[in-house]
Amino acid sequence: MKDQALTEKPLDVRPPFPDSLARTPMSIAGSQQVATESVAQRAYRLDREHVFHSWSAQDTLDPMVITQAEGSSVWDGDGRKYLDFSSQLVNTNIGHQHPRVIAAIQEQAARLCTIAPQYVNEARSEAARLIAERTPGDLNRVFFTNGGADANEHAVRMARLVTGRYKVLTTYRSYHGGTATAVNMTGDPRRWPSDLGTSGTLHFWGPFLYRSAFHAQSQEEECARALEHLEQVLTFEGPDTIAAVVLESIPGTAGVMVPPPGYMRGVRELCDRFGIMMIADEVMTGFGRTGAWFAIGEAGVVPDLLTFAKGVNSGYVPLGGVAINREIASYFGKRPYPGGLTYSGHPLATAAAVATINVMEDEGIVENARRLGEEIFGPRLRAIAERHPSVGEVRGTGAMWALELVRDPATREPLAPYGGTSPAMAELTVFLKAEGMLPFTNFNRIHVVPPCNISDTDAAEGLRLIDTALDIADRYVSA
Repeated sequence: MKDQALTEKPLDVRPPFPDSLARTPMSIAGSQQVATESVAQRAYRLDREHVFHSWSAQDTLDPMVITQAEGSSVWDGDGRKYLDFSSQLVNTNIGHQHPRVIAAIQEQAARLCTIAPQYVNEARSEAARLIAERTPGDLNRVFFTNGGADANEHAVRMARLVTGRYKVLTTYRSYHGGTATAVNMTGDPRRWPSDLGTSGTLHFWGPFLYRSAFHAQSQEEECARALEHLEQVLTFEGPDTIAAVVLESIPGTAGVMVPPPGYMRGVRELCDRFGIMMIADEVMTGFGRTGAWFAIGEAGVVPDLLTFAKGVNSGYVPLGGVAINREIASYFGKRPYPGGLTYSGHPLATAAAVATINVMEDEGIVENARRLGEEIFGPRLRAIAERHPSVGEVRGTGAMWALELVRDPATREPLAPYGGTSPAMAELTVFLKAEGMLPFTNFNRIHVVPPCNISDTDAAEGLRLIDTALDIADRYVSA
């Protein structure tokens, strides 16, 4: 996979579609005359007139038009190429427009576009088999959803029904989705406007040595004290009232805090002791992102339920799901599960999943993500950190890394406040986009999360741009 991409082009090459596509005259609806308006211009105008964007103040937006994508790159409405170092929302694990997945979607559409979930369809059956073969332990049944948020919703519903309990514990610094229960499970500021304290969700501190809530000085201390804290929370909340502990196997949007060795095993032991379900949220980490099929499997832990989405088909068609262990599946053997979705296991989505998993296997994409982390991202990001006082910490694995940026290396004051941004982060982000990169930034961090099959050449270029951009961050560091 070294120095290999789906399609490799020089950085200044225009996208592989006719120039006329971006410049075609259009009739503007409701107008008596035909005005010359490019496809991109019309798309932007209609977006601003009619589209309501997520997580945004609508009047402040000036969104980029994307007209084409391929491999690790996208093109804007002016034909300019950008290196996608964000994998969009950390979901295009096999890059954009992989020809085998596109062909699978086209073939499925020609044969069977849609069918209700009560009927068997070949794509769903095969996707379930391929997923079950890769999940840890006995997670051999798959309930398909439309995305990660509703996967977490249904996993929690199953845990509540099986245990007869209601409370759910999740960590601060986490993200589990934007739907009713999932957003209340979330441990970042996106929860606050929707949190009325009535959802049955509670939060505790997970391990994060760089900003330890436990005054730990080592990973061993952080692990032990974080587990002691969780045990105390469980004890004082009443173990018999708690249905599930839900953890991102590696918190993603919240900062890529890889749990210390032994932490996940400790959580599993606490859940077993108190009869609590353990749910692993692998929506972002699953399907190769961390250099493994599932991050929790690498920790040697089998959860009761595992949620997934994003990388299962690289986001080509919306799809998520819950992998379910034997005990929970048996609970619903004679009693109906009270939940479902019109598009559960949609043929187009699951055909894309089948093709994606086979591509990942055939092209060694999971192994390549591990290699990228060990040989490229890890060593080069640590070298970048040594050159820049604004980098407080580098952390990550596989194709999933974060740079924690600070104003003061001694006090670890963040370069932007928790839940907000700053002129420094804004300037840094503007610079990266101007240089031809789509970065993933959040609060005071830059995340390095490109496609898992990015070429070594593109990976090196992305790291070079970040290295240069950090000169901006350095100017904001206290003397």
